[in-house]
Amino acid sequence: MTDRLSEALNEREWLLADGATGTNLFNMGLSAGDAPELWNVEHIERVQALYGGSVEAGADIFLTNTFGGNASRLKLHDSQSRVGELNRAGAEIAREIADRAGRDVIVAGSIGPTGDIMAPMGALTFESAVEMFHEQSEALQAGGVDVLWVETISAPEEYQAAAEAAGLAGMPWCGTMSFDTAGRTMMGLTSHGFAELVAKLEHAPLAFGANCGVGASDLLRTILGMAANGSELPLIAKGNAGIPKYVDGHIHYDGTPELMADYAVLARDAGATIIGGCCGTTPDHLRLMRDALETRPRGERPTLDQITDALGAFSSPRDGTENDADAPTRTRRRRRGGSG
Repeated sequence: MTDRLSEALNEREWLLADGATGTNLFNMGLSAGDAPELWNVEHIERVQALYGGSVEAGADIFLTNTFGGNASRLKLHDSQSRVGELNRAGAEIAREIADRAGRDVIVAGSIGPTGDIMAPMGALTFESAVEMFHEQSEALQAGGVDVLWVETISAPEEYQAAAEAAGLAGMPWCGTMSFDTAGRTMMGLTSHGFAELVAKLEHAPLAFGANCGVGASDLLRTILGMAANGSELPLIAKGNAGIPKYVDGHIHYDGTPELMADYAVLARDAGATIIGGCCGTTPDHLRLMRDALETRPRGERPTLDQITDALGAFSSPRDGTENDADAPTRTRRRRRGGSG
């Protein structure tokens, strides 16, 4: 049977994914250092508001509040025995919101990294990673998600473990990695290397791409790198709303809704099919992103200069995939609007 996300991808030229989880929960009162997943049972109405905000803003896909819902991360809050409970609860709330949306909305079960370093550099074995991801996957499936959504991974071995876990659960999945300075993940993988990794997976994702990282400009450069690799799988772009700034004791992102609307169109034209936001992205951003995708005509694949002119400078002159002789050096920035 064809899954709901595959059906939507076959019918639509693009899908709008949701925005930030942490940013929006912090705005509702979540304290730094607290486990957002505990809110799935302690503050159900706030999690409903998180999901509902994305749906009301026009998202076709929204992620569950389960990013840190694996045993390793929950152990930091003495909640490692509650993986099943917290993931299932987060998924059930999401399922209810999606089912009463009045249109087809896809629930994606968020699975973030374990927070541990994979062997041999660290203590996390591949088998242990698969076990943790499988436990979380089964709970999200029991709660009613349509698809698993692996995100913000930096190590190729951890991405492979998540893929195996999704296969064990018999679930369709998507997966993004986070690319930081110089266009590489924290463990050194480039966009081209990631595309090659995905091509070799036995249980392939329905779509793959990038999320979080440095800023919207860098993320789009990464998407261009993936598109250049020739994969036939749909690409995911979930960029941060600008650059984080520390203001009056809090982190703020300087990306305005107008800037993120420009980002959404550039992401589509760069080759992304699933387009959303990450840190700093609120429902206000999503509304303008959807409007831009619906009203602005498709354009040619953007150049690096067009990206930096619209969204700001890259964090580094290279993305790790070019030869030194022809590495791009577009780093100028044009400010748009105020702080986010």
